[in-house]
Amino acid sequence: MSINTPKQTSHLKREILVRLIKAFLSDNFEERTRLIPYDMRPKGHEVPYRCCIYKERAILRDRAIAGLGCSIEDTDDSMLLSELAAKALKREKPDEKPLTVLTTACKGCVPARIYVTDLCQGCVARPCENTCKFGAIKVINGKSIIDSSKCKNCGMCAQVCPYQAIQKIIVPCESACPVSAIEKDENGNAKIDFDKCISCGKCVAACPFGAVHEKSQIIDVLKSIKSKKKVIAMVAPAIMGQLPCTPQQLKQAILNLGFSEVYEVAQGADITTKNESEEFVERLENGEEFMTTSCCAGYNELVERHIPEMKPFRSDTKTPMYYTAEIVKREHPDAITVFLSPCVAKRREALKNPNVDYVINYEELGAWMVALGIQVAECQESEFKNEASAEARNYAVIGGVAKAVQTLLPEEIPAHPVIIDGLNKQSIRDLKKYAKNGMCELGNLIEVMACQGGCLGGNATVNAYKPALKQLTNYVNSSKPLVEQHEKV
Repeated sequence: MSINTPKQTSHLKREILVRLIKAFLSDNFEERTRLIPYDMRPKGHEVPYRCCIYKERAILRDRAIAGLGCSIEDTDDSMLLSELAAKALKREKPDEKPLTVLTTACKGCVPARIYVTDLCQGCVARPCENTCKFGAIKVINGKSIIDSSKCKNCGMCAQVCPYQAIQKIIVPCESACPVSAIEKDENGNAKIDFDKCISCGKCVAACPFGAVHEKSQIIDVLKSIKSKKKVIAMVAPAIMGQLPCTPQQLKQAILNLGFSEVYEVAQGADITTKNESEEFVERLENGEEFMTTSCCAGYNELVERHIPEMKPFRSDTKTPMYYTAEIVKREHPDAITVFLSPCVAKRREALKNPNVDYVINYEELGAWMVALGIQVAECQESEFKNEASAEARNYAVIGGVAKAVQTLLPEEIPAHPVIIDGLNKQSIRDLKKYAKNGMCELGNLIEVMACQGGCLGGNATVNAYKPALKQLTNYVNSSKPLVEQHEKV
């Protein structure tokens, strides 16, 4: 499945968030925040990861800056964490760029390239030279030599070498990015081009140093709760597979954090299903060859920034988050809405939707519960007010959206689903081909998910995919089918 952020970096992120939350709840937020790097790495403390305690403190400071919702790129090195904490308290809306790069943590990896190791035997067959379509490799003095000016980094020579003497060096964040939105700056550190970035979060999950970081909005949410505002949580279906508890216990745990109410985004997914199925029928009756789904925020960003020719084929139906937020604002016009998300991309979507105020991810939610000592498995159960269908709750799993849409289609309008299980360079090439040709030879209903495995494989999930899938499936199987629900939508 999707790459998961290594445990050590996840633990560091969680510990920073726990300390930030405890600092906020203390009587001296600014000073407690300033001391976080020193409390975590006091004088004489073992240095587990870096060259010295000062380097570790510098990285912890940058992680705290991201946890405060600030940008490393826009922060002066001379600013104290206490000053940034005060700045976070005054912030009225989240930053438009959801990611930041911790240059102190970035390893400055060597450039990605294909290179020949000393294992090369200069064999007579010359498979590497004969395979290269670009004339980039020659055997000179008994060893293969690669001309970097001609090499396209395709890796074909490495695949055919019988001695595995040719290796491909990758930069994890660059390799993971499906749209080449991250590269090295003049100092060799990672830099994100936000004009290209689709906020899929793959770079966050891929970096083994945890150098690419989401800018948290948790201080903004805490501030809203502390000011006694009505704050309502909207939970995406993927959350039901994350923690060792029942969905009803999870709701109560979230209420214990200070939220006024909790809405299942699955009820918005039921509206998405109804609208998307009707739209699919209308499009096919009008002679269109195919339609793609539109509930994945990462895919929607991809279309807007990189495949505008796909717009006529993308569903006009809004996302489950959109419809759920609309319901919440209609029932509670004065409420602050917070979407609990498995991925980065929803932060971008929320910025475009006036009905969604903040987004916090599952990692942040887990840290919040740790900070308050909430044991979800010990919480009482609290029922959700509006029941959602089994198909809507299954939106979190790859293929779930297409399956839900199919459920409401008339027999004379058959759907032939095509599933894009995670965005990568190849799947993007396929989508561009479908858009250019105006048809998809494989089917007529294309479900696109940026994360492999669907939302359950998002970069900010906290449970391994298989146990999360098992837990979610049990919840789905205990729910009523869509055919019994859609009349209420």
